[in-house]
Amino acid sequence: MDFNSLNMKQFVKDAGSALSRVVQLTEEKLGTSEKTELDAHFESLAGRSDVTKLWTEKIVGDTAAVLTPNPGNRVEDFLFEKIEKKRPSRLSNLEYLGLDMTEAGNAFGPGTTYGTALIKVGQYEQKLGAAEREFVNSAHVSFVQPLQKFLEGEMKTIVKERSLLESKRLDLDSCKNRVRKARSLLGTQSNAERDLRIAQSEFDRQAEITKLLLEGVQTSHTSHLRCLHEFVEAQVNYYANCHKIMQDLKNELSKDRPASPMVRVNSEEFDLSSTSIIDLGPAESNA
Repeated sequence: MDFNSLNMKQFVKDAGSALSRVVQLTEEKLGTSEKTELDAHFESLAGRSDVTKLWTEKIVGDTAAVLTPNPGNRVEDFLFEKIEKKRPSRLSNLEYLGLDMTEAGNAFGPGTTYGTALIKVGQYEQKLGAAEREFVNSAHVSFVQPLQKFLEGEMKTIVKERSLLESKRLDLDSCKNRVRKARSLLGTQSNAERDLRIAQSEFDRQAEITKLLLEGVQTSHTSHLRCLHEFVEAQVNYYANCHKIMQDLKNELSKDRPASPMVRVNSEEFDLSSTSIIDLGPAESNA
């Protein structure tokens, strides 16, 4: 028997199986055929898997949007990770702001008060940008990547095996129907019962494989919990670092801050930057 004949026979067999599954599914929807139900524990595991897939996809998408707000950059990162196996290196918006402030300060003159302030602020904005970029990379590696790997690996396998289980279930129920019909026809019952035994064995085997995969979702939850702790720790370090950078900048700027203009009212001087002059009532202002 040549290779082409084998392929044709396999094609005819697969087509026949697909047709019998369509017929079985149609009869189930019409209520004219019984359906093999899985046990309550299996259904509970399947439900938890569906919920896990749904919310993990949402969390990954939301976190990616927080870390990389620009949709175009997110698409670029996705493509680079698929092709180059790494994310592209780009400056953050804060770093661009810092660079422009520094250049503006030099253009206005580093010897001027405003130019000097712009240079200082620009330098600290670049520090903030670098801290943000470090946080984004850390959060991506410790949180987004593990969850994405789970969706593309373990969860994708679960979906595939559950789909295969449904096909085996349809084959089993189709065989059950043929056995019921064969009981009224002499000479065909033994073949139908043999097919039923094979279908039942394949269904039971696939159900066990799928159940083991579904039970592994709980282990994945434990792993994702560790990733969540690492994500929060990265946020804590990032915001603490930003706070320190801003405090240092505030202290630097306060050294060169120009004196506020003063106004004299009733032999008292008031700082125009404060609200004290505004708080004076009409009677006090006209005294």
